[in-house]
Amino acid sequence: MVLARLLDPEDFGLIGMVTAVTGVFSLFKDAGLSMATIQRAAISNEQVSTLFWINMLVGAILGFLSTALAPLLVLFYHEPRLLWVTVALALGFVLNAAGVQHAALLQREMRFVALSVIEVASQLVGVAVGIGMAVGGSGYWALVAMALVMPATTTVGAWLATAWVPGAPRRGIGIGSMMRFGGIVTLNGLVVYVAYNTEKVLLGRFWGADALGIYGRGYQLVSIPTESLSAAVGGVAFSALSRLQGEPGRLKQYFLKGYSIIVSMTLPITVACALFSDDLILFLLGPKWMDAAVIFRFLAPTILVFSLVNPLSWLLYSIGLAERSLKIAFLIAPTVIAAYIIGLPFGPNGVALGYSAAMILLSLPIAAWAIHGTIIGPRDLLQAVRKPLISTVAAAAFALAVHQGFGPSLPLVPRLALGCGILFGTYVWMLLYVMGQKAFYLDLLRELT
Repeated sequence: MVLARLLDPEDFGLIGMVTAVTGVFSLFKDAGLSMATIQRAAISNEQVSTLFWINMLVGAILGFLSTALAPLLVLFYHEPRLLWVTVALALGFVLNAAGVQHAALLQREMRFVALSVIEVASQLVGVAVGIGMAVGGSGYWALVAMALVMPATTTVGAWLATAWVPGAPRRGIGIGSMMRFGGIVTLNGLVVYVAYNTEKVLLGRFWGADALGIYGRGYQLVSIPTESLSAAVGGVAFSALSRLQGEPGRLKQYFLKGYSIIVSMTLPITVACALFSDDLILFLLGPKWMDAAVIFRFLAPTILVFSLVNPLSWLLYSIGLAERSLKIAFLIAPTVIAAYIIGLPFGPNGVALGYSAAMILLSLPIAAWAIHGTIIGPRDLLQAVRKPLISTVAAAAFALAVHQGFGPSLPLVPRLALGCGILFGTYVWMLLYVMGQKAFYLDLLRELT
């Protein structure tokens, strides 16, 4: 919110031009080895140490490749400012690699309080540096500094929290299967990344930095609920499900609880983004970003789609079906890229609409394929979604009626508070009392405390 008012769309667009391409390299930053460390039933210090040095080697290679790519990006975008931006961002690969295995150990040990403290601290330090440099007139370099400070702070925090010092790398210690698992995870991430970021490259090339900056802000805002919930719940869920591989009954119970929580939290958020997109953009980013409101509205359905399909990857990885997740990614990629190309002549709005439509069409096939032959059936997923969905539809209708009746006469903040308050209040009342879910959430709260 602060940086959007201190910087221009072009500043964000310049960084987006680089990260849309070099972001491919970030998929290899841990080579999938952090998930291999977490998923493994038993792992030795020698194995983790060897994986640490592999991560460091990968980070150094990625940093070198990113630096070598800088002149090509300048030629591709016809933008000379990208040269040193790309070179500076290359350092982030090494900073991140140094903390991959330490963070994985914390997650494996389910030390989520420590992980949360580290994450919040890195965000605060990074944002403080970014805002400070933006106030000082550094422009897009404020975003570059923020992107480097965050992984540096995270790595330092992970080293301090684990107090683990890696030993020398060794051969013949049984990491072959872990490397294969990590390779599948990395390839899956690569395919998905290409699918979800090709539109940014296309917009930057054919519509310029301003258009990409506008699209990028709308995309980032829509991504916040999905990424935040996935990070908060996904880390816990994957660790827990991996520990329950040999207990199918408990694994099914835990997965369905987590799935229900994700869906019940994202449904009203999706509706709020769609119904109140203009007010949200004006409040969060300011009037110069109002072109992002339509993009924000068009992309809102993807919040729900990802809440439906992302948890299925936790299930597949935890029970050793990573290859199926990779096959699903190969289904997603060409479909959404075709949708981008269809929408590209209509600019950022057309691309956003095409992306959202493609993901909606893919959601059911992805879910059916993911759970085929597992302990989770279609009826289980439908039961987890049914009551939150009914509650959301009723709450959305009521909130829309109130917003249209009283909203136009109110200033921005009261109008937004009224609409969101009615929506979320009605939703909670419907879900807990009309749908009879109060006992379920109270039991879950007692388990957490």
